[in-house]
Amino acid sequence: MAEQPTIGELLRANVFSEDDVHAAVDAYLADPTTRWLRLPGSYALDVADAVASNIAARETLRRPRPTEPVKRRVLRSAILRARPEKR
Repeated sequence: MAEQPTIGELLRANVFSEDDVHAAVDAYLADPTTRWLRLPGSYALDVADAVASNIAARETLRRPRPTEPVKRRVLRSAILRARPEKR
């Protein structure tokens, strides 16, 4: 595993569960300004930054009226690629 693993790598290593990823997506959908989200294993993720730094997510969410499933897919992808901080 990388020194600063991605959410996806930590999910595959069973540090996080799919429920944790869904919670991060839900947190962003509820409030796109959501910053730090606590995750298992003393990790924290800046959800807003994870989305803002992902071009596909950023562009998709700018489009007029993206569907809920499309939003969830691009958010999940952005979150899986993000590198949480160990705290």
